[in-house]
Amino acid sequence: MSIGRVLTVIVVLVAFAGGMFIGKGSGTKEPVMTDSGAGVSYLAPSAKDTDGEDSVVLKVEELVSSGSTTNVAGSSSDYAVIVVEDGQSIQEAVKNAAPRTTIRVMPGTYHETVYIDKDNIRLVGVIKESRRAVLDGQDVLNDAILYSGNNIVVEGFLITKYKGNGIMGQAGNNFEIRNNIIVDTGVYGIFPQLGQNGVVELNVISGIEDAAIYVGMSDNIQVAYNEVFDSVAGIEIENSRHSIVEGNYVYNNTGGILAFITPGLPIKTTYDVIVRNNWISGNNTRNFGAPGSTVGGIPAGTGIMVMAADDVVIENNIITNNKTIGIMVVDHGTASELTNVTVDPESDPNSDGLKILDNLMYNNGYDTIDPIKAIMLTELKTGNPDILRMGPSKDSCIINRHRYVTVGIDDFAECGFTHTKKIGNYLLPPVAPRKRSNADERGKVAYLSICAGCHTYTGRMIGPPVQIIQALYANNPQGIVDYMTKPVKKREDYPEMPPQDYLDEETRMAVAKHMLSRTN
Repeated sequence: MSIGRVLTVIVVLVAFAGGMFIGKGSGTKEPVMTDSGAGVSYLAPSAKDTDGEDSVVLKVEELVSSGSTTNVAGSSSDYAVIVVEDGQSIQEAVKNAAPRTTIRVMPGTYHETVYIDKDNIRLVGVIKESRRAVLDGQDVLNDAILYSGNNIVVEGFLITKYKGNGIMGQAGNNFEIRNNIIVDTGVYGIFPQLGQNGVVELNVISGIEDAAIYVGMSDNIQVAYNEVFDSVAGIEIENSRHSIVEGNYVYNNTGGILAFITPGLPIKTTYDVIVRNNWISGNNTRNFGAPGSTVGGIPAGTGIMVMAADDVVIENNIITNNKTIGIMVVDHGTASELTNVTVDPESDPNSDGLKILDNLMYNNGYDTIDPIKAIMLTELKTGNPDILRMGPSKDSCIINRHRYVTVGIDDFAECGFTHTKKIGNYLLPPVAPRKRSNADERGKVAYLSICAGCHTYTGRMIGPPVQIIQALYANNPQGIVDYMTKPVKKREDYPEMPPQDYLDEETRMAVAKHMLSRTN
C-alpha cells in the first residue's frame, strides 16, 4: 500500500473541505489536564466479530487476566528429553520424538529446516558460555523453524540467512517463542499465523524485509520485551484480536508498531489491541519492502500506524525521533481508491474506538512529508506533527491532547479512563487444537495458516491474489499441488515461492481444492 500516494491525493481532497478547518483555531481556553495515575481502568470491549472463521467469542471478564503468567504451553516436568549434538539432525530428532518431549540442541551450526507437526514439543537451544545453537540457511533454505503442532516452545536459537521466515506458526495454539536472536531471515522474523494463546517475548530480531514480528490472523497474543530494529516493520498485528504489545524496544525500522486490517484475508477484523510501555524511536530506515506489498508503502519515519483497526489503546509509550509522524491513523476508504489496496466489502474500513492515553512524544515529524504539511495548513497547525488521523473514526478519545501537535482529531472525546492496569494480559488456559480431522478441515486450516500469510483474495500481499491463482488453475487442483511441491519463479515482480513439500500429499491436495473453492 503506497501511503505516500494516499497522502498526496488527500491534499487535493482537503482543499475542498479547507473551509471547515480555517477559522476554527484553538483559542486560549484552559486545556483539560488529566492525571493518568488516577481515574478508572480501561476494560476490553466484548468480542464482536462475525467473520465465521474460528472467531473468538469471549466475555469481558474472561479477557481480563488476574495474573501475568506467560506459560501457556503447559508444564514440562514429565517430558522425555532428547539431546541433539553438533553435526546431528534436529529434524531427525523431531521425527523420532513422541509428544511430550523436550529436544535440547547443543551449540553448533545446523543447516536445515525444522518442521514440528506434533503436539507438546519443546525445542530448546542450549546456550553454553554465550555460544548458541545456530540455524544457518546459507541464503538457500526458505524457513528455519515451522510448527503446526500445539503446545510448542521454541527458545534459545540464533537464526540467520534464511530467505523466508525465521520461526513460523501454522495454526498451532498455546505457543511460546522466546530468547531467540534472528538476523536477516527474509520476509518475516517471527510469524505466528492463525494461532490462539501465544507468547512472543525476549527475542532480538533485525534485518527483515517485511515484519520482524508479524502476528497474523491470531487471537490472545502477548508480544513483550523484544528488541526489533533495522527492518521494514518492527511489530505488526494484522487481522488479529485480543493482543497486547508491551515493553518492546522498537527502533531504526521504517515503521515501528502497526495495527492493520489487510483487505482480502479470511479473517476480516483487527480489534482490542493494547500498545503500551514500548520505546519507539528513530524509525527512519528507508523502506526496502517488496514493491506493492502492504508494508511497502509505509513512509520512513512512522512511529505507530493504525489502519482500519478498532479499539486500539496507545498508552505510556516513549515515541521519539520518528521523522514523519509519531502516530498515524488511516482508513481503507481513502486508500482503496488510490492504491493497490483492494476494496473488501466485508471489512470495516475505518479505525474506530481509538484510545490515546498518556505517551511521551518528542521530536517526531521533524522532517515530515509535504502532504502532511499541507494537511496541517488546513487546520492552521504549525510545528512538528505528533498525531495524524485521516478518514472517519467514531467513538475515539484522547487525554491530555494539549501536549501534542495533532491533525484531524479535534472531534476525539476526552477518554473516561486513564490507564489499562486491570488488564494484565489476554492469555488463556491452554485452548483446544483447531479441528482438522478430515480432508476438508485440513485443507481449510492449511490454507488459512500457510497460504493466507502471503495471498489475499483480490489484492497483492507477498504473492499474487487468490483470484489470479484460481484463473490459472481452474478445475486443476493437481496443477497447484505440483507447483507448491516444486515451485519455479515465474514473476519478476514477486518473490520466489518456497516449496511446501513438507506437507503430506493429501494435505497439499486438500489445500489446493480449498483455494479453488474460495469466494472471498
